[in-house]
Formats: sequence, C-alpha cells, structure tokens
Amino acid sequence: MILGAADRGKCCPNFNGGREKRAGCKSSILGSSVTIGLLRIEKANKMTIAEMYQAGPRVEVTSVLDNGIQTHAIESLPSSILSRDEELLDSYSRTVSQVVEKVAPAVVNIRVHQSGVDHHRGRGTGGSGSGFIIAPDGFILTNSHVVHATDQIEVTLADGRTYPATAIGDDPDTDLAVIRIDAPNLSYARLGDSQSLRVGQIAIALGSPYGFQQTVTAGVVSALGRSMRAQSGRLMDNILQTDAALNPGNSGGPLVNSRGEVIGVNTAVILPAQGICFAIASNTAQFIAAWLIKEGRIRRSYIGIAGQDVPIHSRVVRFHRLPVSHGVLVTGVEPGSPAEGAQLREGDVVVAFKGDPIASIDQLHRRLMAREIGVTSALTIIHHTEKLDVWITPQEWHPAANRN
Repeated sequence: MILGAADRGKCCPNFNGGREKRAGCKSSILGSSVTIGLLRIEKANKMTIAEMYQAGPRVEVTSVLDNGIQTHAIESLPSSILSRDEELLDSYSRTVSQVVEKVAPAVVNIRVHQSGVDHHRGRGTGGSGSGFIIAPDGFILTNSHVVHATDQIEVTLADGRTYPATAIGDDPDTDLAVIRIDAPNLSYARLGDSQSLRVGQIAIALGSPYGFQQTVTAGVVSALGRSMRAQSGRLMDNILQTDAALNPGNSGGPLVNSRGEVIGVNTAVILPAQGICFAIASNTAQFIAAWLIKEGRIRRSYIGIAGQDVPIHSRVVRFHRLPVSHGVLVTGVEPGSPAEGAQLREGDVVVAFKGDPIASIDQLHRRLMAREIGVTSALTIIHHTEKLDVWITPQEWHPAANRN
C-alpha cells in the first residue's frame, strides 16, 4: 500500500506535517478501514516500497477486519552495505547462486556408448547422464544405471574439457558407480551428512537433463527415509525425496544443501507426477564409493533360496510366540547352495536370522552383508507347523546370479 501526504492529511487533523501521527486514527483510504500506528515519513511526496527501504523508515499499517486485526510491518534495510546487483537478489536467490558457484565446477556430463546392434538404428547404442567429482585425483560418482555395461565413457567438465573415463566399479543394488578421469586442476564437491537433514531444508539439483549441461533446479527436501527398488530388484533404503525438478539426464548429479555440501545423488523421478523426485542419501553414497574405489565392487552374502513374503497363520504365531506375523516362504532352493546344505525345503518359512526377526525378503537382504560370508549362523524357520533352528553358512554373492 502506498500512502501520500494528501491522504494522510485527510486521515486525521492530528497529522503532524508529514512527520508523525498518533495511533488510533482511522481512514477509508482505498476503501478499507486502516489504523496507522507510528508512521514516520521522510518525504512529503508519495513513496514506493523501494524508496521506503532506501530511506530506512519503519511503517506499520494495521488493517481492521470483521474477523479481527492484522498487522503488516515494513522494516528498514541498510542499503549502504549492498551493491546494486545484490539488492536485486533476496537471501534465497543469493544462497542458490553461491551454492551453484561453489559446486558447479565439479559437476560433469557423462556420455556412454555400448557396443551391440540397435535393431532400429543398426548400430551401437549410447546415452548420457550426470556425475560429480569427489576427489582431486579424478574420481567421479554417478549412478550405476548411467555407466553399467558400457564400453566407452566420455566425461565433459564444466569448463568444456573432455576426457575418456575408466569404470572403477559399480553397484546396481544401490544404483551407484565410480568412474575416473586423468585430468589436472579438478574441482571437487564435498559429501555432507545426510543423517542431519530435516524436511523443508533447501535442496539444489545440478546436472545435464536432456543434454543441457550445467542445469540448476531448486526446491526442498520433501521427505526422508523413503525406500525404492533398484534395477537389480533389491530394496534401497534411506532415499531422499525432493521437489527440485529432475529429468532424464539428471541421473548421477548432486543434490546439495545451502552450504554447498552434497546430500544426495539424484537417481529417479516419477514421470507422471510433478515434484516427486528421489536421491540416494550422501551417507550411503560415501560408504559405497569408498568400497568401490578400494575393491571395485560391494561384497554381499547369499544363502541360495527363492522366496516370497507371506502371512503366517495366527494360530502358529500365537503358539510359537513369534515376534512377526509374516515371513519368507521358500519357493525354491539352488543346488549346491548354503540353503541346500542346511536342508531347507520348499514350503519352509524363514522367520529369523541370528535371532533377529525376518518378516520380508528385504529384511533378509539387509542382514546378508559381507560380514556374514563364511560365518555359520542360526536360521529360524517354520517347517509345516514346527519351529526349527537350522545352521547355515552364507557364501559370497555374485551379481551374475539373482539370489537371496
């Protein structure tokens, strides 16, 4: 609302020369009843909001409504410490701009080529995605589905330099991969602590959607602790949800906070929806990346069964005092596997591993990590209606086989 000196003079005879007005005076300016509290105006002519900020006044306008009183206040802003360009940017815009300036040099565009024949084009296939440099010696973190089973990888840096890349390792179960380039003078991004995130924090996504390099979108962290399926079929936990717009080509790019720390690796978007995008938490990414750099793969164990989640009859649950009402029904046993050695049979229901309840295949997957390889442990099953503990020694799982 803009108030002129003429209007203020009509408002109340106590208006003191455009300098001060006592509270409690009502006016019908602009067709609404307003109460002007302490009003200091430095100019006799009409002032715009920008001029009020420049002059440094404090203006309070209280609107009297049928359902109550609302107060709107305009605080002064010290313009002397702001340059003209900065005045055009609010704090949110400045935050995003500063983050982009800090992180963008580490974001890369990845182009891949896979040998084989495309039946529609008659030649090999290709694709593109995003990634970001995590170390000055050229290690780049991206998504597994961007670089998995490719023959050639080409990386374009933010400054336009292009280098061939070598695959260091990838893990389809977490949709993460590490590649490396041999290049000097590399900027890199730092991984933050995703455990300390809160819903509503600023989230800024960088990447190359549809090949448009160095594209920036911003939003907030919409939710924490989501779960989703990897292309391998395993469940990925601790997924971040954001409304920062992601598109094909954003995969593998960083999701960063207001301090310029990477809090997630962009991985998926629900195409029919708007503002529902997902990123792998930075703590998961840091753990997986370290092992990929060290060994080139993530070691996991398996017991060699095919299974599905099933409910357990309530009488069986009560009789055995089971802590779960669901379990994993064994639908197949792989020959020569640990499960065959433990004499598991089709129809058995797994309800615990090492004493910890197992209500789903996903929970069993979470327990079968590298530390269980070669370690003999108790597997609790329901055989017909009998509860049994069998001893099983998980073996190392190889990605070539889809096993539990």
